[in-house]
Amino acid sequence: MTGMLLPSILSLILQLPGDADSLAGGWRKVESLPDREGFAGMFAGACGDSLIAVGGANFPDAKPWQGGRKVWYDRIFALDSPTGKWRIVGKLPQPLGYGVSISTGDSLCLFGGSHERGHVADAYRLRRNAGKFTIDPLPKLPMPLANACGALVGDLVFIAGGQETPDSAVALDRVWTLNLREQSAKWQSIPACPGGGRMLAMAAAVGDEFWLVGGVSLQAGADGKPVRTYRADAWKYTAKSGWQRLADLPTPLAAAPSPLWTESTDVGKRVSIFGGDDGSQVGANPLEHRGFSKRHLRWQPNQQRWQDSGTIPVGRVTVPTAFWRDQFWIVSGEQRPGVRSPEVWCWTPTRK
Repeated sequence: MTGMLLPSILSLILQLPGDADSLAGGWRKVESLPDREGFAGMFAGACGDSLIAVGGANFPDAKPWQGGRKVWYDRIFALDSPTGKWRIVGKLPQPLGYGVSISTGDSLCLFGGSHERGHVADAYRLRRNAGKFTIDPLPKLPMPLANACGALVGDLVFIAGGQETPDSAVALDRVWTLNLREQSAKWQSIPACPGGGRMLAMAAAVGDEFWLVGGVSLQAGADGKPVRTYRADAWKYTAKSGWQRLADLPTPLAAAPSPLWTESTDVGKRVSIFGGDDGSQVGANPLEHRGFSKRHLRWQPNQQRWQDSGTIPVGRVTVPTAFWRDQFWIVSGEQRPGVRSPEVWCWTPTRK
């Protein structure tokens, strides 16, 4: 009898939430955000002892192909324990999404973004003091900017690419830095990436290098509206050597969770890209969209190339990442065009 029951018991276990597939490679689904729709373009990161998720946008009443109106939010959610529940702990000075999140450990910095009236240059720093969250202004970006990417390299914030206005027909090639340790710091411009302008790219801090990967370039179509070209090129920058080109991605890719995960190995830094939009379903009927990529690409430093490393449980785009409590977090995000998800996933890195 025991031998007959064992396969049935295993079958039931594998159907439970957080099943073996969900846990493959250390991935785990945790408490979802307390919102039916979820959000694209949130800000997120570690802030003191908490994980913070801020702002974002969704279509609460009807999907975009049904004429639904996009709504931006100002709420600040906090998670105090990986097994806890999200709670609302405050509000931004304005609804905001599609900016750049930079986590310093004791604070979360928000740069640029957009709301229903357009793109902004505003920047904020969120801190937790004595259990309360405070919001302080940071130096504004040199121009309004949304759909950019960024990473923290040492004390320097790097912000790259994006769009100045919602209807920009060209993606920016500008790159700026800000030293968070300097009280009177001002934004500094560094040479533009030789690969050209792009938005929805991915960024990474790899030792003392800033990496700029993939994204979408824009050009005006016959009707004057921007036309997207998905990019596969990857670049790294240091003050000493300037821009240097890396091996291309196996396929074009944009809007993957960013900043990218990096880890040290005996042969150098490995960088992981989890999912993204490869552009293969552009123009597809939104009801027939198969969802975004679940592909895991990993930079192999000993081979100096990107390598397929299997898949992850879910595909999300226009979503920030966070490293908190020794885990890598993906909070909410877009699962299909116009369709968000309130799910929150975390990954416990393992050395291979």
